[in-house]
Amino acid sequence: MQLIWLRNDLRVDDNTALAAACQRGPTVALWVASPGQWLAHDDAPCKVDFWLRNLRLLRQSLAALNIPLLIRQVDTWEDVPQCVLDVCRQHSIEAVHWNEEYGINETRRDEATRNLLQHAGIGATAHLDQLLFRPGSVLTRAGQYFQVFSQFKRVCLEHLHRSLPSLVPPVRSQEMLGIHGDAIPEHIEGFEAPSDALRQHWPAGEDEARQRLQRFVDETVEDYAQLRDLPAKAGTSQLSPYLAAGVVSPRQCLHAALGSNRGEFDSGSVGVQTWVNELLWREFYKHTLVGYPRVSRHRAFRPHTEALPWRDAPGDLQAWKEGRTGFPIIDAAMRQLLHTGWMHNRLRMIVAMFLSKNLLIDWRYGERHFMRHLIDGDLAANNGGWQWSASTGTDAVPYFRIFNPVTQSQRFDPKGMFIRRWLPELKGRDDKSIHYPVKSPDLFATNNYSGPIVDLDSSRQRALEAFKSLSSWQDQGA
Repeated sequence: MQLIWLRNDLRVDDNTALAAACQRGPTVALWVASPGQWLAHDDAPCKVDFWLRNLRLLRQSLAALNIPLLIRQVDTWEDVPQCVLDVCRQHSIEAVHWNEEYGINETRRDEATRNLLQHAGIGATAHLDQLLFRPGSVLTRAGQYFQVFSQFKRVCLEHLHRSLPSLVPPVRSQEMLGIHGDAIPEHIEGFEAPSDALRQHWPAGEDEARQRLQRFVDETVEDYAQLRDLPAKAGTSQLSPYLAAGVVSPRQCLHAALGSNRGEFDSGSVGVQTWVNELLWREFYKHTLVGYPRVSRHRAFRPHTEALPWRDAPGDLQAWKEGRTGFPIIDAAMRQLLHTGWMHNRLRMIVAMFLSKNLLIDWRYGERHFMRHLIDGDLAANNGGWQWSASTGTDAVPYFRIFNPVTQSQRFDPKGMFIRRWLPELKGRDDKSIHYPVKSPDLFATNNYSGPIVDLDSSRQRALEAFKSLSSWQDQGA
């Protein structure tokens, strides 16, 4: 008997560990809830709910294959190895299969589980699944992990030219085992259920993920390079929650993109090339977790930036969190996050740079706030994006490049359509003035919208001086 230990790989199709287990014999599936660990990792309630909703549909798909799904709950990952061993002993399991996850705590959990199982005479195999390339297989000529995305991407494309990751063969139905699966919890204590509107915005299941992927490839990817920066348009795939939970695989995404571009990923459609680029960014940040473990420990990738003189400004931080900064594009983006569990990527950069540069508040406060609200919260991508914006990370934006939220708003939401959706109090303003902070007391009174909490010019200068004060700063160039 084989056991597939499911984690962030909540699908039947193209699931490496599941396919490997089923090829070796009758298989049982296991999923372990660990609410104490999720709280420690700042996992969002809407993300936990998304896991549970996907598990209910996955349970049905597995049942159609006669694979029972067992559910167990522990507090933290310290309890997981014994939990897995107990299931193995209960059902006479010979070998356990799981798909690799990345990060310090994930690695420790899996190593402890492997050691305990092997000591008990039970096999344990980890499989590459949530990445196209195993960390450690894409390195510099000196054998180091890359620190610059463009160089990482070049080597990845070379690998893809030589060998394209193939999809896993479909899993076949097995004989019934006489083992009853477990019910999926309706909710997990400590994680409030999200609104019905949020749930409707993010339907669960592999079918939904496949349909979104196909729609994106059929209708949007051709114009993705232009549309992806416009938050008022449906110009992105909106697959990130499904990728984060493993409801769809990066291989499925890559093959769908190639299928629409005559098999090419670095020529032909500019939209496809741009989207593949985004898939490789996701890859890059997960490799960074492995190659530079300090980023898993709430540390800056560039150690000297730990000395930045961050401001202690709880009032400004709270205004940013609640969408009360007085800058319409910032506030609209923050309200989108609170209501949908998601934020457009261009806006993630704008609001992150505003917090870390204009407000000079430690990027880690923003990173944590995002994780506590994002349905697609992923340590690698979230940390990588925040450190890029704060100029503390890999491939970081030069510290002297600071987005102006007003000009960003004018450029990417020219008609103010996105702002009006999330800031109905500004609906009556014209297309030009809607981008600017409200400075008139009369406007403030009539629109019920706060004035700007910071001056852009002086705050920009403050940020530049703070970065220049770092004695070991190395100029990153323009």
